[in-house]
Amino acid sequence: MRFPLPVRDAVTETPLECHYHDQGLCRSCTLIEVPQDQQLVAKQARAEEALAPYMGGDWLEPWASGREAFRNKVKLVVTGTAARPRLGILGPKGGQDLRDCPLPTPGIQLATPALAQFVSECGFQPYDVASDRGVLKFVIVTESPSGELMIRFVARRRGVQGMLFKKLERLRELVPAAWVVSLNVQPEHKAVIEGEEEILISEESELPMRLDVAGAELSLNLRPKSFFQTNTEAAQVLYSLAVEWVTEPAGAGADAPGRVAAGPTTAWDLYCGVGGFALALSRAGMSVVGVETQEQAVEAARESAKKMAAAGAPGEARFVVADARTWAEEQDERPDVVVVNPPRRGIGPELAAWIARSGVGTVLYSSCNVTSLAKDVAAMGGYEVAKAQVVDMFPHTAHFETVVLLRRTGR
Repeated sequence: MRFPLPVRDAVTETPLECHYHDQGLCRSCTLIEVPQDQQLVAKQARAEEALAPYMGGDWLEPWASGREAFRNKVKLVVTGTAARPRLGILGPKGGQDLRDCPLPTPGIQLATPALAQFVSECGFQPYDVASDRGVLKFVIVTESPSGELMIRFVARRRGVQGMLFKKLERLRELVPAAWVVSLNVQPEHKAVIEGEEEILISEESELPMRLDVAGAELSLNLRPKSFFQTNTEAAQVLYSLAVEWVTEPAGAGADAPGRVAAGPTTAWDLYCGVGGFALALSRAGMSVVGVETQEQAVEAARESAKKMAAAGAPGEARFVVADARTWAEEQDERPDVVVVNPPRRGIGPELAAWIARSGVGTVLYSSCNVTSLAKDVAAMGGYEVAKAQVVDMFPHTAHFETVVLLRRTGR
């Protein structure tokens, strides 16, 4: 099904200007020279081609993100010297400061120069990959919808914590929005950004993520090592689609309205993270179990569920720390709906095979890799795509989110 793409305003028809790209200093946005409406056309075509064998319904119009100031999280490589640190990336010409990058949310853009000043005042020597010397590797910053910041310093050793504790108030003078502050210890000389140990510097341990989901507020709690989508507005779209699609009765829209089936009442949210999908469905009245391997994320999700229950939310949500496939195979009961939002590699053949034989009637699958999504749908067997939408979570790159509603066909 083809349709004209929505254009928010005329600026989407012109490429985003970025002096870092123009000067060859940063190549992260591989499609920045392509107008955003053309980016969307190409992404939609890729998604349609990948899922064509499984389509039994229609594509919704793709959702277009704002083209700048959309990224709520940045991982800034620390380079330069202790006196003059640079916060940005390792670019084609070495360490490149990106304090004027147009992609981060306004609070992050405002905080980046102040964070560079803070690093300098602390005397932290930037880590040098080639010589394996220095101490401070990254500064990771996340902004909530209401403007609070989570600031994580990634360093080679624990000794950095003493200076961070001592200078916490100074940090908040420079960056008044700083809410959660922590130190991540990564002593190893390898590509993995974060280490296992996280030391909380601030009294606050959670960043409040207050979202507008299906016309009502959904409050999530983000801890330092928890995952959350990097585009807040896109996350709100995904959770709202889940509520709209999943809670709709299976027979809605039929010619005989008196025969409409009751909507689903139970769901499993596998790869639940901090509980976005699970809590959105719970607030809509469903009983949901969220499953996630990351313990911090589960603790945050449980705290959110507790607050929702105290506020009188109609549904129920509980969360467990476990591997999604192993946990699912151990259960005797089956839910009405399975929600999966896996990493780029997808859910894999074993979980896909379990879903295929489970008898579950509805699957909501949100994926940042349409190739692995199509592969997983093929491995499930017996399902077709009832609804699908491209959500442009990552403008100016070839990446995008695809969310599909799968219904069991019985074939």
